[in-house]
Amino acid sequence: MSNQLKLGLPAGSLQDATAELFRKAGYKVTFASRSYYPTIDDPDIHCTLIRAQEMARYVRDGSLDCGLTGHDWVVENDAEKDVVELAELVFSKVSRRPVRWVLAVPNDSPIQTPKDLQGKRIATEVVNITRKWLASHGVTASVEFSWGATEVKPPKLADAIVEVTETGSSLKANNLRIVADLLTSTTRFIANPAAAADPWKRQKMDDLVLMLKGAMAAEGKVGLMMNVPREKQAAVVALLPGHKPTLSALSDPEWVDVLVILTENEVRQLIPSLKRAGACGIVEFPLNKVID
Repeated sequence: MSNQLKLGLPAGSLQDATAELFRKAGYKVTFASRSYYPTIDDPDIHCTLIRAQEMARYVRDGSLDCGLTGHDWVVENDAEKDVVELAELVFSKVSRRPVRWVLAVPNDSPIQTPKDLQGKRIATEVVNITRKWLASHGVTASVEFSWGATEVKPPKLADAIVEVTETGSSLKANNLRIVADLLTSTTRFIANPAAAADPWKRQKMDDLVLMLKGAMAAEGKVGLMMNVPREKQAAVVALLPGHKPTLSALSDPEWVDVLVILTENEVRQLIPSLKRAGACGIVEFPLNKVID
C-alpha cells in the first residue's frame, strides 16, 4: 500500500479507554489475543500496541508516524522538542480529568517540604521528571526507578515516592500523604515531524483527531427535539438560557420544531418545565460526536 499511517495505540491502563474513544469516533479497533498489532476498520491505518511510556521514543525516531500517549511520558523521554503535538485528548483509565504526578511520603514522615528530601531515597517510574524537579529546588537525592507497586516501598525501601494519581485514593489507602505536585498530565496525540509534514499523512491524522475530539465533545451531552406552538415559542426558548436552539418551521405554520444540545444532567429538570411551557413530542436522543 503506497499510503499508510503507522499509528501507535497505548497498551496497559489506557488500552480499553482508547478503544472506547475510537469506537465513539467511528473506528472499530479489535485487540487479538497475544498480538501487538490491533486491527482497525480503516485500511489506510496500521496499528501497533505500545506502552505509553515508550510511545514518544518510537514516534520521535519515525518507527511510528503518530500515537497517543501522556504528556508525562513525552517529558520523561525528553521528546517535547522532537515530536509534534496535534491535540490534547483529556481521557484516562478512571476519569476525564488530568492525572497528577505527586511526591508522597508516609503520614508520619518528617518530610514536609522539597528541601527535606536532601540526601533521601525516592522511588518512581519517572526518574527524569523527578530529577529535574529536585534540581529546580536545589535538592540532591537518590532517585531509583520503580518497576511497580511503588506505594508499598516507603518507609523501608524508600523515604518518598513520586507516583501518578487521579483521585488520591490509592495513596490514602497506603497511608501516604502528598507533599507536592510535580506535573499534571493529559493524553496527547503526537506525531513524527516528517509524518506531520507529509500532506497525505497529515490530512489523515487531522481527520482522525477531528473525529476523536468530536467523540469527546459529545460525552455527557444529549440532543433534545420538540414541537412547540408558535405562541409558546418565546416561553420555551426562555427555558434554554446559554443555549442556541435551532428553530425550524413545520408543515403546520402554527408550530415550530425546536432542537437543542444539552448536558445530560440538565434534562431531567428541564423536560417537565418544557412540557408545562407548551412543548410536546419531546424526544431525547444520544450523541456520538459533536464537531464545532
